Amino acid sequence: MKRLRWLLIGLVILVAVLLVNMLRFSSKQLTEVAPPATISVGDSAVHRLVKALQLRTVSYSDYALTDTTQFEQFLRLLEQSFPRIHRQLKLETFNQYGLLYAWKGRDPALKPVLLTGHYDVVPVIQGTQKMWKRPPFGGLSEGGFLYGRGTLDDKSSVLAQLEAVEWLLSTGFQPERTIMLAYGQDEEVTGFRGAQTIAAALEQRKITLEYVLDEGGIIKTDGIPGLPKPVALIGIGEKGYASIELTTVSKGGHSSMPPKQTSIGLVADAVSKLEKHPFPARLDAGLDQMFTYIGPEMPFGQRIVFANQWLFAPIIRRIMAQSNSGNATLRTTTAPTIFQAGVKDNVLPIEATATINFRILPGETVESVVEHVKEVIDDERIQVNVLKKFISQPSPMSDPAALGFERIHQTIKGVFPGTIVTPYLTLGGTDSRFYARVCPQIYRFSPTPMNDEDTQRIHGTNERISLNDYRNMIRFYATLIKNSQP
Repeated sequence: MKRLRWLLIGLVILVAVLLVNMLRFSSKQLTEVAPPATISVGDSAVHRLVKALQLRTVSYSDYALTDTTQFEQFLRLLEQSFPRIHRQLKLETFNQYGLLYAWKGRDPALKPVLLTGHYDVVPVIQGTQKMWKRPPFGGLSEGGFLYGRGTLDDKSSVLAQLEAVEWLLSTGFQPERTIMLAYGQDEEVTGFRGAQTIAAALEQRKITLEYVLDEGGIIKTDGIPGLPKPVALIGIGEKGYASIELTTVSKGGHSSMPPKQTSIGLVADAVSKLEKHPFPARLDAGLDQMFTYIGPEMPFGQRIVFANQWLFAPIIRRIMAQSNSGNATLRTTTAPTIFQAGVKDNVLPIEATATINFRILPGETVESVVEHVKEVIDDERIQVNVLKKFISQPSPMSDPAALGFERIHQTIKGVFPGTIVTPYLTLGGTDSRFYARVCPQIYRFSPTPMNDEDTQRIHGTNERISLNDYRNMIRFYATLIKNSQP
């Protein structure tokens, strides 16, 4: 009886702690944000985007395949389309096609803000052209949507930023804080010729930035599990990238007399071990910040869970790991992507190689991934080599309490009322990683409303943007520039 009494007392105390934590779990959403000033966006802005979409600024890993005439035409198009910008802002080019505009502010003591994006696009997969409702480089519209490569990734952002600056110049607006615009020509392949070179120049000049805004998160119109409202996802960090080859060499021979384990079997076993022993799930690489923002907006049950992560973390991890996107947010992911071995069905291959792609969670490194791989495989017959062509360490995590995040948050609330704002971890890579050397506060957000179906169009078939959404992108960037002034 005494034991039961103490158990009940403990249960009451636990419930009280949970409820107190939930009551202290207050909303972080900005309220009473005034609507932005009216910004008229005419059909001419859409026409300029159409012209940009018709240019095939496709980047390739093999630079020799790049049609540079398309990039030259794009630069000429910008000069013709935005005359005020090219008269009043300073423009520098890097490796011919990387662009850096500087709109000098009145107060040199204020750190500049950098808005960045890229205008190169990925190729259209051979044979899929006929699956598009409108040609991928036609710049044609249907049903209120403009179709084409770059409508989502990322010409729309580049053109919208330039439209915003051109409009502000036409009103006589002069910023107190310098505004910089940087546009890369090779983000889809490495970013080395564009963003990396621009960032290195800023570092050499000892320029430090207040904040950087690049592409990344979106406005998820169908919400997230437990929160069926539009949610604006602002990336405060991004995962790293590394691919590792697993290779083994055997004697080969005739398939009629195979050994107990062939070279293919050895590598396949190594891959299987890696898939069966994933990296540990963690909530401290952006998810904890995300829960702090979305948790208070959720119904009672979810709110009490997110307010008490100290108790419910195992349950949260288990639920999130059930979906591919949730699992990718929790851990460094392991993705076998290439297997090479054998040339004939009756000949044992001498060499077998598997390529594994890892997207690395902040808090881990390329080096720690290699250690994990060797430890899990635990087989000296398997050689582990990091592919040097492209390696990226995870980015540092930016602060949601910093001025940049607050200004982006404010602007979203003004231009897209009713939207819930939250930090999150960007799963893909962006050019923004290069600017960490000149700015600790880097955010990744594209002011584009999308649902789950829309997100599949990025790099996919029928990439498109709503004409109304594009107009709101221009309004967003113009408002953000004004909001970023002191």
